[in-house]
Amino acid sequence: MRDQRMSAIGRGLKRRGRLMAQAVSPPRRVLDAMPSPRPAEHGYVAPRAPRLVESPVFVLSSVRSGSTLLRVLLNSHSRVRAPHEMHLRTVHVQLSREFTGDAMRELELDKEELEHVLWDRVLHLELTRSGKDVIVDKTPPNALIWPRLHRCWPGARFIVLLRHPAAVIESLTARRADPKSDEIHAEVLNYCEKLEEARTSLDAHVITYERLTADPEEVTRGVCAYLGIPWESRMLDYGSHDHGTFRPQLGDWSSEIKSGRIQAARQADPAAELPPRLAELARAWGYPAVGAPPRG
Repeated sequence: MRDQRMSAIGRGLKRRGRLMAQAVSPPRRVLDAMPSPRPAEHGYVAPRAPRLVESPVFVLSSVRSGSTLLRVLLNSHSRVRAPHEMHLRTVHVQLSREFTGDAMRELELDKEELEHVLWDRVLHLELTRSGKDVIVDKTPPNALIWPRLHRCWPGARFIVLLRHPAAVIESLTARRADPKSDEIHAEVLNYCEKLEEARTSLDAHVITYERLTADPEEVTRGVCAYLGIPWESRMLDYGSHDHGTFRPQLGDWSSEIKSGRIQAARQADPAAELPPRLAELARAWGYPAVGAPPRG
């Protein structure tokens, strides 16, 4: 009897185990009918998400072209927030698991659009904190990614700030501890090619550093008209306003910019020679191949 009871208990436990297994795992036929996990799909382009800032302003310029001066002049306006360089192009998101891309796709997002949403949030946060209604980012490397900025914000406005390429080369050479001519020429050419693309492709407002320093009222009046805001004389007295700390990697930090006064642009050496393509671009921008400020 005892052996029969133990056998019955054993059969019961086995049956209970089968029922528990079925409760935990679907039957084989159900498993066969279920779709296998979808692998991450490449090539998906997410639609543009709504923007908090529909029409930001970007200053496109080479390095060493007076963009910090333009920033502080604009930031002195009662309606314009132009903070230090924000370096949006180096702000990235990371999809750290292979299924994360699928999860974001279900939300109609991809890596690039996630970054765009983040960039937009940063601009909106800074604009809200300032209490102003126009935001300007003047980071020079933005010139290298202007198509992406235009894709991110179709309503963005662009100010193209030019300077004689020879003067840019001289300024960079003076700043570098161990300047290498070929590397500096290549760097300046890269910026200038992108600026020429932007100048000829965008409905941008084009100004020059030389004119900005020679007649700041005229140039800033033109910029304000482009932005649809009234000109304010306080813009020319930028030293009376707080523009944050001037320090490396966030813009110009020289004694000239810290002086609070608009100072004349240093002209290119009239004896300097430019590589052919840079000379061509200089002429296209209204400069002679070397030296003098642009015509008009």
